[in-house]
Amino acid sequence: MSRIGKKSITIPSNAEVKIDGKFITVSGPKGTLQREVHPLIDVSKDAGVLNVQRVNDSKLGRSLHGLTRTLIDNMIVGVTNGFKKELKVTGVGFKVDEKGNQLALSVGYSHIVDFNIPEGIVAKVDKQKGITIILEGYDKELLGLTAAKIRAVRPPEPYKGKGIQYADEVIVRKAGKTTAKKK
Repeated sequence: MSRIGKKSITIPSNAEVKIDGKFITVSGPKGTLQREVHPLIDVSKDAGVLNVQRVNDSKLGRSLHGLTRTLIDNMIVGVTNGFKKELKVTGVGFKVDEKGNQLALSVGYSHIVDFNIPEGIVAKVDKQKGITIILEGYDKELLGLTAAKIRAVRPPEPYKGKGIQYADEVIVRKAGKTTAKKK
């Protein structure tokens, strides 16, 4: 049996979980999320605890067991506490400005890239030590997708490290042409 899948999920007091057939709706102070569960997975609610079981022992059922439990847990954590991602912008002359629900990214192109922030995600720009984009939201999937799309505007390059990177990302640097020639 899946180690992650067999763990029960404790429902916090400020979250509400409704199971309607194969649809799970989780609501809390931050918002409401809904997900459809695969037919090979069964979710039951008992006295403030959610349990995820698989219907049969097929390969697909085994692979979806832990995944479904983690997705439901992420929904509960998201609507109660929320999630946060940070992106660092590194480069001479690179700028990021907030315009309502848009970010204006000036990252070395001949034009400014306007990036629309999806509903449910809040973006702040911190310019204290360099430029940091702070994304917050209650949907972990949407938050990660938004951060990946912002990073894709100008991914970090391996020679000088210029670009947009995750705050905890390590860029493996390469030696330039002049360093390689000195042998």
